Amino acid sequence: MAQIDYQLLLDNALKSVVKDALIYAQINGLGDGSHFFITFKTRDPGVQLPDFLRMRYPDIMTIVLQYSYNNLHVSDKEFGVQLTFDGRPFFIRVPFSALVEFKDPSVDFILTFHPKNQTESADNDMELPLDGEKNSVPDEGRVVSLDEFRKRRNS
Repeated sequence: MAQIDYQLLLDNALKSVVKDALIYAQINGLGDGSHFFITFKTRDPGVQLPDFLRMRYPDIMTIVLQYSYNNLHVSDKEFGVQLTFDGRPFFIRVPFSALVEFKDPSVDFILTFHPKNQTESADNDMELPLDGEKNSVPDEGRVVSLDEFRKRRNS
């Protein structure tokens, strides 16, 4: 007989908290000082990112929803949002199953998830590592700061 996967049940319940927070932000916006740090696995099925971001963040990425985001859409299984990178807008779609962490530092709130290891999936073959190729890009600076891109562009 199979055992109950309590970690999976807990993760699913906590992801509904994330979904509700995002729905609140979708309807009401984020108040002064509020912002979300959302960390997710970039190669999970259903994650849609521009190829250059998937190359920069091959395993995990953190986005910040604070001032510069548009078109936040939340459904039962995923959310999508338009963010600006390198001065251009891009739409990102993230299934809740890909979440690793959700933070709202303005109220000292954090949720950490335990995503299951899933088979690698990507929108095209260019995004997947070659067989036997080790990922040589270090996972440093996971947080994507829009200010960092603006400074580079203005320099």
